[in-house]
This record gives sequence, structure tokens and C-alpha cells, in this order.
Amino acid sequence: MPRQETDLNPVSHITIDAIGKPGQRVFYIQAFQGDTPTTFIVEKIQVQTLVIGIMQFLEEIRTRHPELAEADGDYDEDRMRITPPVDPLFRAGELGLAYDETVDLMVLAVREILLSGMEEEDASEVRLWCRREQLLALARWATEVTEHGRPICPQCGEPMEPEGHFCPKKNGHKH
Repeated sequence: MPRQETDLNPVSHITIDAIGKPGQRVFYIQAFQGDTPTTFIVEKIQVQTLVIGIMQFLEEIRTRHPELAEADGDYDEDRMRITPPVDPLFRAGELGLAYDETVDLMVLAVREILLSGMEEEDASEVRLWCRREQLLALARWATEVTEHGRPICPQCGEPMEPEGHFCPKKNGHKH
């Protein structure tokens, strides 16, 4: 696929969701411009890191621009669910955040993962222009989505399967 560089400015809605059973879920970012969805595959760790980044960046924006109204991050759970068709444009390799104070919009940059044989300049990038409220709602919802995964073993910190887990801290004995 040839390199694409696209701006969805602004997005009308943005969400993160997962499809599948815990331990086998696939995570997606889905943004809409009007009724048209643009979807990307992301890793759970990318979602968790993005949440931290959004929260820290929003705090930094509040510090730099105290005159701005507080972002309202309320969301409707039904609206935050991913909407078919789930036809990813690409798998995300890098996610980045920026802020344009002249229009009070945050930008979530989604850059394609480099596959074998791809050069850096071949990777596509889509910039999602969002209101602060949209990214705050996304961060809050994404936190819920990532917490619905497999339970974490209190001994070793690794995810546990429903049938149990061989814990290295318990010398391999099943919980």
C-alpha cells in the first residue's frame, strides 16, 4: 500500500475498544469524520501508554492555559463501543500527541508499523484532530476496556487464564 498522510480535522467521534475474549482480544482505535469510520489496530500496551500520555498532556495544557474551560470527559458507554465495519486501515506502530492552541484541538497521530522491507518514509500516518473532551473521554473509556482483561496474578504479576496459571513464584504450581 502506498504511503498515505491524512488529516481527519476534526473528528466527530473517537474511541478505543477491544474485540475478542480476554487474552485474545484485538484492540482498535476508531475515529469518525461524519459517518465515515477510520480504524487502526493497536496493542494493549499502546492503549495503556496512550491513556497515561493523554492525562499528562491534558494536565500540561491546563497548566499552560489556565483560561481554558475544564474538559468534560463524560461518555456514553454504548457510543464508545466500536462500530462495524471494523476494517483497519493499518496496524499502529507509533502514537503521538500534539496540541494546536490556535484552534484548541489536540492531535492524535497514528503512524503505521514498519513491516519487513518497509522504509521509514513508506509508513502511512493519520492525524486525528480532537477536542480535549473527546480525548479525555477516550482515556477514561480505554482505562475501563483494558481493565476488563484477564485477572493478574498477585504473586508474579502475569495474566492468569480461566483454567489457572503456572506461577513462577509458586515454583510452577497452578493457582
